[in-house]
Amino acid sequence: MTDAAASGAPARHPSVARVLQAATERGLRIEIRQFPEGTRTAEDAARAVGCSVGQIVKSLVFVADASPILVLVSGADRADPDRIAEALAHGASATPRPTIRRATADEARAATGFSIGGIPPLGHERPIPVLVDEGLLRNEVVWAAAGLPDAVFSAPPAELARASGARVVAVAVRADPSGP
Repeated sequence: MTDAAASGAPARHPSVARVLQAATERGLRIEIRQFPEGTRTAEDAARAVGCSVGQIVKSLVFVADASPILVLVSGADRADPDRIAEALAHGASATPRPTIRRATADEARAATGFSIGGIPPLGHERPIPVLVDEGLLRNEVVWAAAGLPDAVFSAPPAELARASGARVVAVAVRADPSGP
């Protein structure tokens, strides 16, 4: 494991540098950590970091009709397309519920500038709406991707939501309903 703030190693990569810069600009102090064994999945990240899967932020790109949207959910949960559609239509009196689908890898990269497995909550090449599931806010600290599949950072979830410009909504269901 390396620490970007101390060693500068992963921060030299343009993707990680963009995340670090975006966090700094938004007043979010982060320390980027690199795990050579990888943090591509929530389970991998939790194992590498030494936290629960529920503390891992899954940054998922969906397409709402023709527009991309980033959804942040706990690694222990699953983003529900119906709940996403409801959250997007909520409060819009004349707006019908959008059709929601997962973005392809190419669409996710085009929308964020990052590859799946390393998509962070902030630092995207262009603005993208962000929804954060309210379940993430139950944690004291969460861990999110920092632009590469082996780089992560921690933050208080409310601060992460603020810095990413996210709207807090209920968009997730437990991935394993029989679990804790």
